[in-house]
Amino acid sequence: MPTFVVFSKLTDKGAETIFTKPERVKEVNKELEEMGVKVKEQYVMLGEWDFLNIVEAPDEPTLLAALTNLNMRGTIRTATYRIVRVDEYLEAVASKK
Repeated sequence: MPTFVVFSKLTDKGAETIFTKPERVKEVNKELEEMGVKVKEQYVMLGEWDFLNIVEAPDEPTLLAALTNLNMRGTIRTATYRIVRVDEYLEAVASKK
């Protein structure tokens, strides 16, 4: 299953939600799962971004729809990158020699 890194930043509205209802983070993870996206790991960050999430989705359209759903709520903004395990990368490179 494709794996992605999703960086997310809370908006003012999102920060207020987390402050008044911290369990909302886990609720959103369950909502993502219902949309076909599994949160594998999640970290809080200090710096430009507030959260780093490693997620799996069956395909890019599923991920795009789920993240669009989250972003349209106005509580977060995201940046997403497709990641590939090193072994998969080396196998792909070796097969094209």
